[in-house]
Amino acid sequence: MQKSDFTQRRHFPGTHGNPFDVVLRICDLIESLPALIFATLLFGLALIPTRANWPVALGLWLFFLGDWALIAALPRARKSFGPAKPPTLMLACLRLLPALLPLPWALSAQIIGTLLVLYGFWIEPHRLTITRQTLQSKKLSPGPPLRLLHLGDLHLERRTEREQQLLALVRSTAPDLILFSGDFLNLSNLHDPEAHAEVRALLQELTAPLGVFVVSGSPAVDLPELVPELLQDLPLRWLQNERVRLEHHGQVIDLVGVTCTHKPFVDGPQLVSLLTPPSPLKGREERFTILLYHTPDLAPEAAEAGIDLQLSGHTHGGQVRLPFYGALFAGSLYGKQFEVGRRQVGEMTLYVTRGIGMEGKGAPRVRFLCPPEITLWEISGSK
Repeated sequence: MQKSDFTQRRHFPGTHGNPFDVVLRICDLIESLPALIFATLLFGLALIPTRANWPVALGLWLFFLGDWALIAALPRARKSFGPAKPPTLMLACLRLLPALLPLPWALSAQIIGTLLVLYGFWIEPHRLTITRQTLQSKKLSPGPPLRLLHLGDLHLERRTEREQQLLALVRSTAPDLILFSGDFLNLSNLHDPEAHAEVRALLQELTAPLGVFVVSGSPAVDLPELVPELLQDLPLRWLQNERVRLEHHGQVIDLVGVTCTHKPFVDGPQLVSLLTPPSPLKGREERFTILLYHTPDLAPEAAEAGIDLQLSGHTHGGQVRLPFYGALFAGSLYGKQFEVGRRQVGEMTLYVTRGIGMEGKGAPRVRFLCPPEITLWEISGSK
């Protein structure tokens, strides 16, 4: 695919001031509404599709309040820790259209809506899965495969059953190498000492024979002034525009970690400079090269530069996906082209993880048809 020119673009995903950031600020205002005023607002919404039929409007309002109660209970159950009013208002707006149906159908639709809320907010965000991928390369000799575990988008608020599952799955996979593609904290917990301690405790438990390597994520999440303190003295290596050489059963593999600015025209040249061979006698073209970078948006530049495998995240797979359509929203400069999963970009393989955690601030702590994942790769030479 052709890389696009984003030099004239004003706003970028994962940075302050972009449209998604503006939406989150509006959500903050909604959350600040007093409970009585918010409940009154919900009742006003219930009057619209019911044409002020008070008994029917009251029934619809109770479904709205049910959503509010279910979401407000999530922190007490230690499931997730976001605000309740913004997602409740979003769900109320979604309930308006089916409320226009004849009463028996409208009631059935609202009950189904409540079941979907239960699943999307309470169940799927904790259904952590392992996705298994294989890759063969002519740059590698036949032999034992490299078992590489890719993690992304932890977005930790507090340690929940999902993080406990994560550690258990990491131990069960016994990877040779662990790579994390950024976003340690939830956007709501950037300056929360308890969240910092939880992240450090979790990272402390990650171990692999070839090491644990991480890159920082979005500048608005992995604050440059915060990450050094967060990662201090942990048994991992933070790659800051660096290239390291790994050896596995006699195979030499290059790992490149680029700090994400979300601006391909800035990070692309940085990547190329890291790939410049150290001497004419040792060219990089003979070595299998992995790029660890937070967003998939550098893929065209990475493919052009000769990268073999790019591991990224950031989009969370959209968190909410529809059958046959996919993500309702993908936080990528390339839109749905790089929303999730495995893609072939020229001769390079790109993988965009659905991530582990969820968006912060007023964004709903919800997943639908997009469960959290970690990805286990087996990389070997061609026979």
